[in-house]
Amino acid sequence: MQRNILIIAPHADDEVLGCGGIISKYSNEGFEVHILVATNASIGAPELFNQEGIDNVRNEAIAAHKILNVKQTHFLELPAPRLDVYPNYQIAIAFSEIINEIRPEALFIPHRGDIHKDHEAVFNAALVAARPINNCSVKKIYAYETLSETEWAAPFGDDNFIPNRFVNITKEFKLKLEAMECFKSQLKPFPNPRSLEAIEALAKYRGATVGFERAEAFMVIRETED
Repeated sequence: MQRNILIIAPHADDEVLGCGGIISKYSNEGFEVHILVATNASIGAPELFNQEGIDNVRNEAIAAHKILNVKQTHFLELPAPRLDVYPNYQIAIAFSEIINEIRPEALFIPHRGDIHKDHEAVFNAALVAARPINNCSVKKIYAYETLSETEWAAPFGDDNFIPNRFVNITKEFKLKLEAMECFKSQLKPFPNPRSLEAIEALAKYRGATVGFERAEAFMVIRETED
């Protein structure tokens, strides 16, 4: 039976920032990796974002995902950047439909303590959608970190990103950078955290923590084994 992975991104590029290396790694290991981009900011804040800009970043995402060998990219139309005032049960229903369609065994979601409240809303809704009931396929859930969102959160215990799973992406890191380079609308010059230099610095730091050249780090939310 085909083994599937689902990565939920509140906004396009979050998935590459947090999981670009493992997307490539899992794809090369025979998994089908699906990306779910949850929001459309032109709906949530049309005074700040227009549909043309959203179409552009979605095209950038598709190009990045092609580099990483993503099986399929799914786009929802939830209203960023105001998911914190949008009914969370409706977000969960939308996620459930995708989970039931793909039937992933592992789910990667943004860290709940990120400064961007869309990330917290996506985290909470994803946990509801992946509850271990009704023969849900999800056996493993991990939270990833997103540069310019995770590290800017308040320094309180409940908001801290404390990784306890590290994945060696030394071989995949070049492709992660190539994928991120597709997001020309999102990249900034260093020392902005959404720069190629900052992405590499984080990968080196996470790798050095556990003896790898480059790594991505995650918090284990749930793991179950048959």
